[in-house]
Amino acid sequence: MTALGCCVDAAVSPHPYAFSSWDSTLPAAVSPPSAAAWSPAHSAMLYRVDRWGAPYFAVNASGNISVRPYGDDTKPHQEIDLLKVVKKASSPKSSGGLGLQLPLVVRFPDVLKHRLEALQSAFDFAVESQGYEAHYQGVYPVKCNQDKFVVEDIVKFASGFRFGLEAGSKPELLLAMSCLCNGSPEALLVCNGFKDIEYISLALVARKLQLNAVIVLEQEEELDIVIQASRKLGVRPIIGLRAKLRTKHSGHFGSTSGEKGKFGLTTAQILRVLKKLEQLEMLDCLQLLHFHIGSQIPSTGLLADGVGEAAQIYCELVRHGACMKVIDIGGGLGIDYDGSKSQDSDISIGYTLQDYASSVVGAIKLVCDGKGVKHPVICSESGRAIVSHHSILVFEAVSSTSYHDSQQVSPAELGYLVERLNDDARAVYRSLSAAAMCNEYESCMLYAEQLKRRCVEQFKEGCLEMEHLAAVDGLCELVDKAIGIGISDPVLTYHVNLSVFTSIPDFWGIGQLFPIIPIHRLDERPAMRGFLSDLTCDSDGKIDKFIGGESSLPLHQVEGKGGGGYYLGMFLGGAYEEALGGIHNLFGGPSVIRVTQSDGGQSFAVKSAVPGPSCGDVLRAVQHEPEVMFERLRQRVEELVGGGGCAAVVDGLACSFNNMPYLGNGKCSDQSYGAVVAGAEEEEE
Repeated sequence: MTALGCCVDAAVSPHPYAFSSWDSTLPAAVSPPSAAAWSPAHSAMLYRVDRWGAPYFAVNASGNISVRPYGDDTKPHQEIDLLKVVKKASSPKSSGGLGLQLPLVVRFPDVLKHRLEALQSAFDFAVESQGYEAHYQGVYPVKCNQDKFVVEDIVKFASGFRFGLEAGSKPELLLAMSCLCNGSPEALLVCNGFKDIEYISLALVARKLQLNAVIVLEQEEELDIVIQASRKLGVRPIIGLRAKLRTKHSGHFGSTSGEKGKFGLTTAQILRVLKKLEQLEMLDCLQLLHFHIGSQIPSTGLLADGVGEAAQIYCELVRHGACMKVIDIGGGLGIDYDGSKSQDSDISIGYTLQDYASSVVGAIKLVCDGKGVKHPVICSESGRAIVSHHSILVFEAVSSTSYHDSQQVSPAELGYLVERLNDDARAVYRSLSAAAMCNEYESCMLYAEQLKRRCVEQFKEGCLEMEHLAAVDGLCELVDKAIGIGISDPVLTYHVNLSVFTSIPDFWGIGQLFPIIPIHRLDERPAMRGFLSDLTCDSDGKIDKFIGGESSLPLHQVEGKGGGGYYLGMFLGGAYEEALGGIHNLFGGPSVIRVTQSDGGQSFAVKSAVPGPSCGDVLRAVQHEPEVMFERLRQRVEELVGGGGCAAVVDGLACSFNNMPYLGNGKCSDQSYGAVVAGAEEEEE
């Protein structure tokens, strides 16, 4: 017993924090700094902010995440403190805030504009430097993020360089047609996806409205529908076709490409389309070639291979008499989610924006020059690379718990436990004590596990009480710590006010990783490690994989008696997450705020704010009728409660229908849900 007690005493002594993430961020000879010497720069290295966040995100001197809306051109006074934006959004209106409830999506239109300009600039430079004799004009695939402000901002910001939109369904086509009425008349409206007569008729109506709509054939039989509809409407169509390339990449995002891909025409089908168009004297209508290697193309070598193959097809179409003008290289321009610049990862890329543009231009020029074909206009459908950076999901950790939550075992409790053990369990306990006295660590582990198993068996038989079971758990945990099993800090469960299924569906669905870090307290050394558990009643509702190959994240202690006030941000999630999110457990989407940089001594301006869907909104989305439900409950309250408490209960029910489903302060919102606060005054820091 004395030896075991010594082991236990040693087990509870403090141990240094284990920073596994430092292995890849600091030289081997450099040790993690002490808590007193910790600085924001250390946090930037620990969370790899300078790798995945450049040039839009950094850690400022206050230890908060700073947004740099103009990338490397951002001046110090133009940087936006993300924590101050969150405080402004979430503070009550009575104290000058906007009264929004978290979780919160913060959009930065300035970042969106900068991404568009950077993409265009990269292609412009490649075109000029390589002597390419045509230009680049991209389209944004609205499926990445169909939000009204996102799409309208893209059309507005990029109208000067003929940027257009790509649609893959009838609602997206209607959306694109409407938005492009305010865009450049030369902007392309690329019509992709499976099509019926109504879809194709809409695209032809777009041409009547003087929109530059191109109907891309995804299947051979779509050509017959195009011919039928164009004759009926009296509109000569502009046709593109999507080719199934042999080139594809092996990662998850390349699974839809290649010869067996979901979309596109084979070589034989392309030849049949050419023949039919020639017979109908419509070869002049075929003007665009489209292809798609797959999203997140990892290397420029693979990119150049695919583009070169497509350029050969383009030249063959010209040889057959098609009036070709545009080569649409599809999507695939990736972003570096983890900052590793790896060519062998689904969440990283091994090239820059300029590398990408130069590879595309060079590959097309090489083939066309060799075939003596006029250089085509280059179009790309880069969505992820345009919108990912401009949107940040901010959510709150409300509490944290540990797996190791056993109570301390006093000598009296230990003696009482031993007295209640049966002969087999008591024999195991004696063996454990003897092994501890001889410092036989492996035997201690074995006997501790046997003791716990024997005690569980006795509990199931009704021979031990819960207090005894808790005592043996505590004893075994102390033994584990004493012999080194629990020597590092435990991994905590951080409970976050979020639904993974609603706001980060790609993590749950395909294992997509996003940078997730605290947005403040980065001037403090994180003393814990943890994974994130969401609000849903689902075991999959957790985030336990992080960039850098980590299964837990360095985090700070959640402070305060009631917890909360500890804000985390998920970055680079502006593409797909909002469009894919569901309402599992009837958790709706987050609140949304749009923030622009503001000069003149003020750091940012709130342009619009939209509270997230209320409980009533999400109930209505699944065919319930909140008004009927409320009336039924109100009548029940009046029947069964009565008296002075009736009105309070009814008011509480009304609040519940009108508040967001997420954890809140229990008070009715001071703003009607679903309303939009537009054109807010510029706010000082």
